[in-house]
Amino acid sequence: MEKSFTNKIKTIAVALFAGCVLSACSSAPTLPAATLHPSNTTDINTYKYLIGAGDSVNIFVWRNPEVSGSFVVRPDGMITTSLVEDIPVSGKTPTELARQIEETLGTYLRDPVVTVTVAGFVGPFSEQIRVIGEASQPQAISYKKNMTLLDVMIAVGGLTEFADGNDAIIARLENGVQKEYNVAIDDLIKSGEISANVDMLPGDIIIIPEAWF
Repeated sequence: MEKSFTNKIKTIAVALFAGCVLSACSSAPTLPAATLHPSNTTDINTYKYLIGAGDSVNIFVWRNPEVSGSFVVRPDGMITTSLVEDIPVSGKTPTELARQIEETLGTYLRDPVVTVTVAGFVGPFSEQIRVIGEASQPQAISYKKNMTLLDVMIAVGGLTEFADGNDAIIARLENGVQKEYNVAIDDLIKSGEISANVDMLPGDIIIIPEAWF
């Protein structure tokens, strides 16, 4: 009798574990719905683009066209100009880079005035959003201000037919601590549940599991 009862307990435990696995059982919290960002309002938390490897940096030095030009940021995060070699630029804003170049060129020129613009917009790895798992086109995407989960899913072509989008998670680094949040991508892109749309942050990783059939 006791042995039969023990076997029943084991059977129930196994069933509960299987059910948890099949439903991608998780204690990860969810994120609030994406914030609306009207074009005529000012975002207090203004995002500033950071230069990354692969970006094309246009440097204009006023009244000194010979040292101006367009430079591609190397994989090591540096550029080389006609006057200065190995200028570290990755991880800096265009304004920060302009001030740095002014200081550097001050050795060769009198009171240089520098303007920096960027093309390509690859950004540093720390700023990119990575989508892995059952996305149609898993890839790393350059973060853009006010980007949402829906924007990211459009960029990667949606989900594969094997995806379990409602058990996807966003892995996010907050104050040096890695956290995970549940997101319902199926509800968002298949059922049109806009409340399932969430704001993305630079460096987020979206993990989309395969469905259990």
